[in-house]
Amino acid sequence: MRELVVISGKGGTGKTSLTASLAVLADRPVLADCDVDAADLHLVLEPRQRNRHDFYGGREAVIRQDDCNGCGTCLAVCRFDAVLVDRPPGGRDTYTVDPVACEGCGVCVHFCPEIAIDFPERLAGEWMVSDTRCGPMVHARLGIASENSGKLVSTVRREARRIAEDEGRRLVIVDGPPGIGCPVIASVTGASLVLAVTEPTVSGEHDLERVLSLARHFGVPAAVCVNKWDLNPEMTDRIEGRARAAGARVTGRVRYDRGVTAAQIQAKAVVETGAACGEDIRSIWADLRRHPAIS
Repeated sequence: MRELVVISGKGGTGKTSLTASLAVLADRPVLADCDVDAADLHLVLEPRQRNRHDFYGGREAVIRQDDCNGCGTCLAVCRFDAVLVDRPPGGRDTYTVDPVACEGCGVCVHFCPEIAIDFPERLAGEWMVSDTRCGPMVHARLGIASENSGKLVSTVRREARRIAEDEGRRLVIVDGPPGIGCPVIASVTGASLVLAVTEPTVSGEHDLERVLSLARHFGVPAAVCVNKWDLNPEMTDRIEGRARAAGARVTGRVRYDRGVTAAQIQAKAVVETGAACGEDIRSIWADLRRHPAIS
């Protein structure tokens, strides 16, 4: 089994559109949408959900009012202003915890003299297994203001690998998150190959250098493609030169094409339409298939 992870230095480079097309071109892949903070691969592949599961990440403090004596210790020790107090005239102070502000550090739980604060796991989102026209897909949705996206990414990847092993599928294609943070690290570690998608701009060049540095740090081979390359051919040449110098394989270019937007409106992958850039993507896939990490 091989695992191809498509990432980018920032959002909006065309990473998901490219991933959807690779899913169509590949032979019986398993798909994993690991951009859990803003998942959108399902908008193109129209999954039919098999099952869903709650995702718990981190903890939150909950004060049991029946056991609280109103001493205010929790308010004094909280450094995130997550403890709220209601002081009614002539009544006893009532303390509660704001679940959005709570960081789940557990300090109030530790110092509460009455042991009146519970510390349950926080429901942070959900993950699903679905069927698409390209194959099974594992995807997820992180809750509003929820954290631990790296842990959710690891859950999605683990389930995708399990399905690939159970169903005898040799390739997992991952739509990774943008940037170089925790969810990206959780997406690329242990992968067979990283495909970094960038644009011919100064910021695109800088972001690509950070992505390639991350892949190199974790010992994952990298390939690079430049999207909308014809908008700035000189910058494209410069980016490809820097990518080769960094040890990455330049796997192709994708021209600027309004047909990409038309495909998205139809909820189709680019290679499922008559868009001219579909030929560019087919060439990229042909080159990726020859890469030693995937072949």
